[in-house]
Amino acid sequence: MITTTPAMPPVIAHPVAAAAQAIKPVKRITSASLMEGGRELEIEHSGRVYRLRITQLNKLILTA
Repeated sequence: MITTTPAMPPVIAHPVAAAAQAIKPVKRITSASLMEGGRELEIEHSGRVYRLRITQLNKLILTA
C-alpha cells in the first residue's frame, strides 16, 4: 500500500504586509536645487518637452 502525505497549502503573505514591503520612499528634491537659480527649465519626457516655471506668486507651473 502506498501512502502519501497531504500537500501543505501555499503560504500567502498578508496583502497589507506584502504591499508595505513593496513601498519605496519617494525621492524628494528642492525646487531651488532643481531650478539652479533660474526661473524656468525644460524637461524632456517621452519625446515631449515640458516647461517648468516659477510664477510671480512663487508657484510652480508645468506646461507642455
